[in-house]
Amino acid sequence: MKIHEYQAKAILARYGVATPRGEVAFTKEEAREAAQRLKSHVVVVKAQIHAGGRGKGGGVKLTRSADEAAETASHILGMTLVTPQTGPQGRLVRRLLIEEGLDIKRELYLGLLIDRETERPVFMASSAGGMEIEQVAKENPGAILREPIHPAVGLQAYQARKIAFGLGLTGEQVTAAVPFLLALYRAFIDTDASLVEINPCVVTGDGKIVALDAKMTFDDNGLFRHKELRELRDLDEEDPLEVEASKYGLNYIKLDGTVACMVNGAGLAMATMDIIKYAGGSPANFLDVGGGASADQVKNAFRILLSDPEVRAVFINIFGGILRCDVLATGVVAAAKDLQVKIPIVVRMEGTNVERGQQILRESGLNFTIAEGMKDGAQKVVALAGGAR
Repeated sequence: MKIHEYQAKAILARYGVATPRGEVAFTKEEAREAAQRLKSHVVVVKAQIHAGGRGKGGGVKLTRSADEAAETASHILGMTLVTPQTGPQGRLVRRLLIEEGLDIKRELYLGLLIDRETERPVFMASSAGGMEIEQVAKENPGAILREPIHPAVGLQAYQARKIAFGLGLTGEQVTAAVPFLLALYRAFIDTDASLVEINPCVVTGDGKIVALDAKMTFDDNGLFRHKELRELRDLDEEDPLEVEASKYGLNYIKLDGTVACMVNGAGLAMATMDIIKYAGGSPANFLDVGGGASADQVKNAFRILLSDPEVRAVFINIFGGILRCDVLATGVVAAAKDLQVKIPIVVRMEGTNVERGQQILRESGLNFTIAEGMKDGAQKVVALAGGAR
C-alpha cells in the first residue's frame, strides 16, 4: 500500500525525522490559510499523488505570498498531472501539501528497502539527490552506497556514521545525520514498510538534515497490525479494477495488453504472461484467483477481467489442486452467461476433476476453446485476440 507524501512525513516526524513544516489542503482557501500560518518567505505548493516526478510535470511550485500560494493551488488542484511514473493517462490532483521553503545547500538520496538476495533490509544512499535513483544506478552505479542491516540487531550507530561519511558530510552534519538515519530505520521497521525513500534529503544552510520529500510503501501482509495505516489508503489513487478485485480477495494488477489472464497461483500467472508474450501477444493483467477460490470468486474475477475495454480475448489457465477444475468451470460458465460475454475464451485446465470441468464447458452451449496445454492455449488466445503484434 502506498500513501501520500504528507502522510509519510507525519509518520516519520513521529519517529524524530526532521521534516519541513507543512499542511495538507484540499481547496484554494485552505491553501491560502495554510500559507498564512506558515509565515515563510517562500511557500511550496506540492501536488499529492502516488507518483514521483511531480516537479517535472508542473506539480510543484514556489510561491512568495499567501495569495500567490492560493492562486497556484487553484491551478494545480483538478489538473491531470502527467509524470514519468503516471504513464500518459496521468493522475488527477485532489489534494496539496503547502510547505515552508528551506535554504538548501545540498541534496542527497536516502532509501530503505528489503534486499531479497540477502534477505535483510538495506540502506541505500547517494550524493546525487533530486535525481531518479534508477538513472543514477544506470549512469554512475558507483555513486550509490549500500549498507546491509542485520535484522536481529538493526541499524547501528557506526553504520549510520559510515553512511554519513560516504555522503561527504562533515562535522556537525554528521552529528545531525546519525540520529536522522537511526530514526528513519526505526520508522521503516515499526510500520512494516517495504520502502522508505527520501529524495531529496537536504542539508540546509545551518547544517540541519531534513526530509524534503518522503515516500513510504507498506507490506500489505503486515497491515493487520496497523489499523492506523490502513486508514491512510487513498482509493482515488488506485486503479478502480484493482480496488474492486481486492474486495473479493483477488490479486489483480492491470496491464496494457489485450489478452486477459485468469490463473491460480502467482508463479503460474507469471509463466502465463510470459508465454503469451512468447506467442506474440500482450497480457492485459496479472490475476491470481488463489488456490482455494470459490465459484463466486471466479465469477467476480471474470467480471473484473471483462471490465477492461482493451480486452479482446481471455486465457484461463488453471492447475486444479485445491481449486477443482469443475468448480472453476461452473464459475466461468455462470459468469459468461450473466455477463453475456461476446469475446473468445480459451481454457487450459489440468488436475483435479479436469474431465468433469471440460465436460461442463462443452455442455454449456457457449463458445469455449479448450486448449491441450499452455503453449497451445497461448497460441490460440493470441490468434483469437487479433494475432501477434
